[in-house]
Amino acid sequence: MRPSFGARMRNSFGARMRDAAVVNLGVDTGGTFTDVVANDGTIAKVTSTPANPADAVAHGVEALSRERPALLAHGTTVATNALLERRGARVALVATRGFADVIEIARQARPSLYDPFIDRPAPLVPRDLRFDIGGRLDAQGREIEAWDGTLPALSGDVDAVAVCLLHADLDPTHERAVAGALRARGYDVTASHEVSPEFREYERMVTTVANAYLRPACAPYLEALRDLAIEVLVMTSAGGLVPVGEAARVPAALLLSGPAGGARAGAAVAAACGYPDAVTFDMGGTSTDVCLVRGGVPEPATGRNVAGFPVRLPALDVHTIGAGGGSIASLDAGGALVVGPRSAGAVPGPACYGRGGRLPTVTDADLVLGRIPHDAVLSDLGRLDVAAARDALERTGADAAGVVKVVDAAMEEAVRAVTVARGVNPRELALVAFGGAGPLHACAVADALGMRAVIVPPRAGVLSAVGLLCSPRRRELVRSYPTRADDPSLPMVATALADEARALVGAVAAVEIAYDCRYVGQSHELTVVSPDDFPAVHEARNGNARPGAPIEVVAVRARATAPAPLDVVDLPAPARTKVRGPAVLSEPDCTVWVPDGWIGAPRELGAWVLERG
Repeated sequence: MRPSFGARMRNSFGARMRDAAVVNLGVDTGGTFTDVVANDGTIAKVTSTPANPADAVAHGVEALSRERPALLAHGTTVATNALLERRGARVALVATRGFADVIEIARQARPSLYDPFIDRPAPLVPRDLRFDIGGRLDAQGREIEAWDGTLPALSGDVDAVAVCLLHADLDPTHERAVAGALRARGYDVTASHEVSPEFREYERMVTTVANAYLRPACAPYLEALRDLAIEVLVMTSAGGLVPVGEAARVPAALLLSGPAGGARAGAAVAAACGYPDAVTFDMGGTSTDVCLVRGGVPEPATGRNVAGFPVRLPALDVHTIGAGGGSIASLDAGGALVVGPRSAGAVPGPACYGRGGRLPTVTDADLVLGRIPHDAVLSDLGRLDVAAARDALERTGADAAGVVKVVDAAMEEAVRAVTVARGVNPRELALVAFGGAGPLHACAVADALGMRAVIVPPRAGVLSAVGLLCSPRRRELVRSYPTRADDPSLPMVATALADEARALVGAVAAVEIAYDCRYVGQSHELTVVSPDDFPAVHEARNGNARPGAPIEVVAVRARATAPAPLDVVDLPAPARTKVRGPAVLSEPDCTVWVPDGWIGAPRELGAWVLERG
């Protein structure tokens, strides 16, 4: 009898630890599978449990460790899914008098300029739950009207309260008093100065509300992980690990938690293979995440739009589309083939899983085309059902080759969005393919864009979990500080913020300082290491500089980073051999498709580098 998929995974990368607890684990929860990697290179893949994601995490930990691990580094999609599916809390908003509707007025920029029927997403707080109160600060943070202690009468069905008062990023005194009074009444309160103390009222308000909206859904799940290891850390969207308690307090910082781990690990493997400039390409069961890497570092962003909402928290610049192995194929009203963004998820999953799914997916198409071996056996699922996959495609009228072409085209556009759309030539980059489905489709995407090579890292199917295990502890702080760049108090402010960030991580942390700068009179700023660098950065970004023009600082940033629990180079490297396409390479955690005309050669860390022959 052929061993199970999970057993083959453990046998492929080393014997299971039986006599001692696994020291460190990385666990990434996805829409279809939950992936686990141990510090000895052992891996496991278990089916996700959407109703209670913590169950799958516990199952994955038990699969690799008989005893309580010392460390669990976790990446999660729970916050993302709750926001996308609008499954968060019932939130009330408390704002300065006259500003409670900022959350709906938003910006005047339209989501689609030439589409008269486009709608913005509905605000997370309905109109009847928006309240305003007295008290006012001016644009310099000076009090011009005191808060008189009056609080709104909130209904009993409110789960959480967001407090966002005008100019609280400059002086949080009023906001702190209001939040304290509401907490004394028993409410779960998120205050803007605790989450996003930056100017721009709309973005600060949306970020505060999003955190209040997510916390009741995410905090119990995260707190349930505490007993699974001696120390539990959670990945933030910015690519750093924070204590589970901090993650539960600020779940809005977790909206790109899992993808950030994959981007970090993909960048490290690409650099080791001689490709410091690359695009990471993570195709899982529900979505595909791509991120531009320059000089071995994933591109950062000071905020991201998630589900149509601007979340003003540090993040890696990951671009996500609804295309994955579980994406459902269908014909639209005109008979055209459409793939995604709907996904079969973990339950019932693709038709070939044998769990009652009847709709065809990308995985079903790959299986019918022979890109996935017909005798493949998946953990918790058994042997894949080729006949069920073929029946689902035929019943829908979808052609397997057509499904693959459509989803490949969508992912090509995603890579263009982080390269061509930003003035970066993809021909100078490698494509780092991982996730359960990434190595099946990467060569087609790279071929369409003329990219240099495709890199398939070791443990590609669970690389996001590897990235979690190999990511540093990190905290990022920001403080609004509007002043001229030559203000003599600026270095003292930066030093104080650096000390605060270091205290949150530990004495061994290295701290980096950055400044948000602009020319006086400009509306938007650039983040630079020093105000002295601003003219050069402005010229590189915008094609011009203004010699001698005064520069102003609008915010100071500090990032404290402590060493990662493990370096990716410390994981055992699997043995590889040279391969010439067309070929199917059956990895224990994923399948690699090498098309005709491509050659794969083993490289550093046990990665495959695929190039045109």
